[in-house]
Amino acid sequence: MTAKFEIRADYDRDSIVVYQAYRPEIAEAAVAAQRFVPPFSTERMTWIKPSFRWLMQRSNWARKDGQERILAVRITRAGWEEALAQAVLTSPERRVYAGNEQWRSLFARSVVHVQWDPEYSLRGAKLDHRSIQVGLSRHIVDRYVSDWTVEIRDLTPAVRAMREHLRAGRVERARGLLPAERVYPLTAELAKTIGAEPV
Repeated sequence: MTAKFEIRADYDRDSIVVYQAYRPEIAEAAVAAQRFVPPFSTERMTWIKPSFRWLMQRSNWARKDGQERILAVRITRAGWEEALAQAVLTSPERRVYAGNEQWRSLFARSVVHVQWDPEYSLRGAKLDHRSIQVGLSRHIVDRYVSDWTVEIRDLTPAVRAMREHLRAGRVERARGLLPAERVYPLTAELAKTIGAEPV
């Protein structure tokens, strides 16, 4: 049974894949350079998501304006966990914080935000368990760009193929193209910080 608050991701011993959707000029420059370069901006928060299906729902399978290109960004697990260790949830969850005042104080000076949103099925149905989004503020995004990123791949052709399979009712063929995701192990301390269930 899937836990309500757990990270599911494509990862190996040293790295984890997160997904982002961008307009073509940002995506093409990033893939060519194998790191984020202008017109990507390090002056604003960027959100990274290890759930492929969640991003498909958010970007409407790469059809939303400004989200036409889907990137798989492989980053170091050390960087990912560095971000999680500094995270504060976007709401004062009772299972994490002693009260609203504690949360407000922490959130006011946080450089990483974490939000748990409903996960979605391949056909777009809202599920009971949650998917994590991690927001990197301008105070830490340079670490993501310069130190953590290992590889950037353009998944847009695969996304279009999956979208066509789904449109034609070939759900299992679309499912076969999904990136592999499994539960990501967290220390008890990290799990408590982000409001996840320890694995």
